[in-house]
Amino acid sequence: MTSQTIIDPPEDGHFRNGSTAQPSPTTLSIHLTINGETRTLDVEPRVTLLDALRDRLSLTGTKKGCDQGQCGACTVHVDGQRVLACLTLAAQVEGRSITTIEGLADADGTLNAVQAAFLEQDAFQCGYCTPGQIMSAVACIREGHAGSDEEIREYMAGNLCRCGAYPHIVAAVRQAARELRS
Repeated sequence: MTSQTIIDPPEDGHFRNGSTAQPSPTTLSIHLTINGETRTLDVEPRVTLLDALRDRLSLTGTKKGCDQGQCGACTVHVDGQRVLACLTLAAQVEGRSITTIEGLADADGTLNAVQAAFLEQDAFQCGYCTPGQIMSAVACIREGHAGSDEEIREYMAGNLCRCGAYPHIVAAVRQAARELRS
């Protein structure tokens, strides 16, 4: 039986095929606007938005859960729409506006209404899913899908919480929606 070697990409994202002189010919230079700041990255075409955020830009608030688009832990906003960062290539969102959990609070540190409601309603336990839950909740409210608990549950169904904090999450979304309407 032969063993298979798994090669992780170098920290700078450049595969050099044994040479340190030139980046890989498949490296793309992309420009991303993340939380209002334009960033330039050199990435392989297969690098996901999630990996670019976490590994290249140190924005670790966006979590890697299942890495298959099933749990919602990696939810971010691209041009105001919720997107699963684990299923989105970084190159696909070049030039678009990306908001991560780090970009929700005001510059002075004032929490977004959803973030504040999650704290007030104790809408988390281990906290791992919380950034994705909050990003989905912000979109759910913006999309006008927070009219009832049933509607909130339906439009938040793509975000899983292994701890089972769902009643508190629904209460937080309901509270934030009410506050944002007034």
